Amino acid sequence: MRFKVTAENFPLVLAAVFTVFFGLLAINPVSRAVWIAEVIPVAFVFLLLVATYRWFRFSNVAYGLMAVWLFWHTIGGHFTFANVPFGWISELLGSQRNHFDRIGHFSVGFYAYPMAELFIRRKLAGPIVTTFFGLFFIMSIAAGYEIIEWWYAVAEGGEAGIEFLGSQGDIWDAQKDMLADTLGAVVTLILFWVFGKRWGSR
Repeated sequence: MRFKVTAENFPLVLAAVFTVFFGLLAINPVSRAVWIAEVIPVAFVFLLLVATYRWFRFSNVAYGLMAVWLFWHTIGGHFTFANVPFGWISELLGSQRNHFDRIGHFSVGFYAYPMAELFIRRKLAGPIVTTFFGLFFIMSIAAGYEIIEWWYAVAEGGEAGIEFLGSQGDIWDAQKDMLADTLGAVVTLILFWVFGKRWGSR
């Protein structure tokens, strides 16, 4: 009997694929200390989604968007974000910097979509409050994570601290990362209000 991915089982299939992917990338990472620090938020978000699945099932679009960050961050944890093989993008942009982490921060903003979906479907707020809450939620997460990165870099020190911070010598790295998170949220919220009804999110 051939297995088929359907709209009904999509989240479960996605979760299974991610579990295998996570397990494979847990093998022999570049730095075990950095890997542990990086996968803590990944494991937390994934387990939270698994635990709340029966209580609230997001749309497949929302799960797909959330999965982008889960996969992306898992790759970053394996290689460390500054050392992910991503040189072709840097060459395309004419940059010396590895922008893998910047795209990862942009994907954090995708979580504004499920947040808006939750508020609208549960009728917790109207469109304006929902939009601003989704945006400010991402911005607060972005700021909080930058504080955690700074704390870890200071506490851990050495190569592991530098790799986890991932600033690559850019003194404005934290600010640019927060901007990337925010832009990701803005784009995603626009998609929610323009296409959400068609995609079954409203």
